[in-house]
Amino acid sequence: MYGCNNFCSYCVVPYTRGRERSRDPGRIEEEVRGLVGAGYKDITLLGQNVNSYGWGFPALLTRLDAIEGDYLIRFMTSHPKDATPELFEAMAASRHVARQLHLPVQSGSDRILEAMNRRYTAEKYLGLVRKAKELMPNLTLSSDIIVGFPGETETDFESTLDLVRTVRFDSLFTFAYSARKGTRAANMEDQIPNETKKARLAALMEAQQEVSFEKNKALEGSVQRVLVMGRDGLLEGRTEGGKPCYFEGDDVLIGSFVPVKITTGKSFVLYGELQ
Repeated sequence: MYGCNNFCSYCVVPYTRGRERSRDPGRIEEEVRGLVGAGYKDITLLGQNVNSYGWGFPALLTRLDAIEGDYLIRFMTSHPKDATPELFEAMAASRHVARQLHLPVQSGSDRILEAMNRRYTAEKYLGLVRKAKELMPNLTLSSDIIVGFPGETETDFESTLDLVRTVRFDSLFTFAYSARKGTRAANMEDQIPNETKKARLAALMEAQQEVSFEKNKALEGSVQRVLVMGRDGLLEGRTEGGKPCYFEGDDVLIGSFVPVKITTGKSFVLYGELQ
């Protein structure tokens, strides 16, 4: 799908890409069948808010999951306002949809979320996370967060840190707010100084790095199904959760799924041994 109907106050996408347009599900199925038949192993469904898909995103995932083959389906990006229990149930019941979810929260402060026009609260977001993890205990969860949005106080920022520590994301994409011409946020009062943005961004990244290290460390000793992508000294692949993984092996394995026992978990990568 293309475009966006949400008009978040910091974002230019609805103005540059227009309103949401969803592709016909039959055409998508035909394309995925062709990719699977050609030997592709990792297929990503893309949309500015992919789970806002006009024909019903859980139904599309179920339809595509029925295609026979050895492959994974991923999708991004999802908007929390359109993330539903039905979506998580479709993921959990699937054979091919990766247990990986990118669910941008942007802030842990309800006041800032309202100013961003995100149309959910921090508590609603936490409820979505609880439901998703209940259905998929092995879910790999990532998110986007913006710090230094106009009017963000230290209390607002602490709410964001609290949410990060509560959810324990596997990884985060972090951004210091940058004004975009033509958006409402660009004209808001109380723009945050760059020095404050940088300090908050550094604090957020430090908090997340600690959690990422702990979560990857906990994978040591486990055996992960890894898609081998290429070589960078060692063979390089990624787990079903999208985590980079390095291990010794032959180039003939490139393009295939292999079992890897994780021996070392670091903040951003995993190392292992081919089983």
